[in-house]
Amino acid sequence: MAPASENPEPGAPDHPRRQFLSTAMAVSAVLTAATSLPGTEPMPSTPANQNPRLFSFVGSDVGTWKVTSQRTIVGEALPSVARVEVVAGDVAAAESGWVLRGATSHERYVTRSEKNELLRKQVALGRAEATSGAILPIRKNDKWWALTQEERRAIFEETSHHIAIGMKYLPAVARRLHHCRDLSRVEPFDFITLFDFAPADSSAFDDMLTSLRATEEWKYIDREIDIRLERQQS
Repeated sequence: MAPASENPEPGAPDHPRRQFLSTAMAVSAVLTAATSLPGTEPMPSTPANQNPRLFSFVGSDVGTWKVTSQRTIVGEALPSVARVEVVAGDVAAAESGWVLRGATSHERYVTRSEKNELLRKQVALGRAEATSGAILPIRKNDKWWALTQEERRAIFEETSHHIAIGMKYLPAVARRLHHCRDLSRVEPFDFITLFDFAPADSSAFDDMLTSLRATEEWKYIDREIDIRLERQQS
């Protein structure tokens, strides 16, 4: 049997219940009126399905970054654009140009000591002096994705020394890696890396890319675009 409070006997007084409902309705009315007062804006809401780690790279005729060169290293080219804007969140595809999407995530293939060293040396994007930049979208082939995590780590660092190469250029070259493969829609690339650095460090950045492209890991890349940028001052 259910307790009496959950299943009252027929005909039992329900005054307390009516009083509770009346009070709740009155409070609701007051709150509704308060949000309608002149000069009071409702609290903004974030869509429940929006990924706060998602970024869109919009190539078109407008944007903060001026494209100084756009080279196809391997695979299919992207349409040439004059400017690039990096936007937090999802952006609808434009009639011309392109939109690439990727989300930041936790580091893969790093040991604890490597992670600690990265945290100690790396800097955030957006330094005042870092007016040169680059976007490198890449895609790896099916052979890479057929490997286990352990096998990929062995190629990535034990053989190719990807992390060690990158650390040589910290903190001069800042970067942010975006993962594209596991987004809800199919993206043309697996990774997009955004870099920025001072113009004086452009040669160092080129040296870093030359070293990375000579590694065993890079043999698994079947599409790569090298987009160089210059940040326009507002």
